Amino acid sequence: MKNALIVLVVVIVLALVALFGVSLANTQAGQLQSGAVPDFTMTQFDGKAYTLSSLRGKVVVVNIWASWCEPCKDEAPQLEAVWKSYKDKGVHFFGADYVDTDRPAVEFLKTFNITYPNGPDLESKIYRLFRARGVPETYVINQRGEIAKTYIGPVKESELRSILDNLLGAGQ
Repeated sequence: MKNALIVLVVVIVLALVALFGVSLANTQAGQLQSGAVPDFTMTQFDGKAYTLSSLRGKVVVVNIWASWCEPCKDEAPQLEAVWKSYKDKGVHFFGADYVDTDRPAVEFLKTFNITYPNGPDLESKIYRLFRARGVPETYVINQRGEIAKTYIGPVKESELRSILDNLLGAGQ
């Protein structure tokens, strides 16, 4: 009985050390900046769902934001302007609302007249998938489903237009 208890304690300690190691490795890895983006499904506030893999062949812009984020307020009109210019050119936008509640998030979208798909990032799944560290963060995914550009902090409209033009012109 005593030996079984010792073995159990050792197994628990080793499991905790392994879990800590994986967590530390993910933290050290930083934001997702290259390679294929794992598939995910984004459900909008109105219930409509989009899956990344269903958009293969299009450029996808994922913006992680929150209604309580001051830099997100500065960025919102610029993202909407880019969306309006590129939505008919093979570019799709997703807004993932991080650590927020529906009411202030929906109010934020109304205030800034945001028309591209947005939804709550339930359980921070998208935030964790991109290994985000704050808000706002924006990820541009090329037509092959790979990270083309990562923006930490607010993205400038001119920079986003430049990368989109490059991706659309190159036909990646």
